[in-house]
Amino acid sequence: METGQQILRQVEAAKEDPQAADELIRAYLPFIKAETARFLHRPPVEGQDDELSIAMIAFHEAIQGYARIRGAFLKYASMVIRSRLLDYHRREQRHGRVISLDVPSGEEEAPREEPLADPHDHPEESASREATRWEIEELTRQMAEFGVTLGDVADNCPRQERTLQACRRALGRAVAAPEILEEFLRTRRLPMARLAGNGPERKTLERHRKYLVALLLIQTNGYEIIRGHIRQVLKGGTAE
Repeated sequence: METGQQILRQVEAAKEDPQAADELIRAYLPFIKAETARFLHRPPVEGQDDELSIAMIAFHEAIQGYARIRGAFLKYASMVIRSRLLDYHRREQRHGRVISLDVPSGEEEAPREEPLADPHDHPEESASREATRWEIEELTRQMAEFGVTLGDVADNCPRQERTLQACRRALGRAVAAPEILEEFLRTRRLPMARLAGNGPERKTLERHRKYLVALLLIQTNGYEIIRGHIRQVLKGGTAE
């Protein structure tokens, strides 16, 4: 079984060499199929399920977009695959709401391609809820590795504008210096001195340690929906 370091070397080589990328995709096709099966709740059928092709493209996207601060490569690839499959699912549901109405001869012609709205059927909302639920479950699992729960984050969330701004600046420092995020993931400890900079903010950040753990974990992975909420909370802070 390959070690994490071996996979990282393969990914780095695949970024520069299309042939190496193809070989890596072939080598990890069982992983890609397993992720697709988890989404479909059944094994994918080659040549029939578009989802498998989308998952393979997403795996290649993960190769190109991977950096060490994102954690383990396969965990990151799993998130990218899931995200792209959800995007595809949303598009298909949206297109499925458009039905062509063929009117028999002699009757008044109805507009073609008219969407039939069902007030109880909102597939886009359903897909969005599913995507949000999955991101929360994945973030909850990852935070548990750092000894933090969602309840901890809610209780530790800043209430004052001044504290929010301090957290915003700390996150900005981490984004500007990827080695801070690398140290955080490697040691599983907040590099508080570097997050606080030269300002008198360390005590403030110390009081919101668990909240900062969540912020940094969200920053290192592809939690697109959650990051959107964080941008609102931080009022324009860097959470992209």
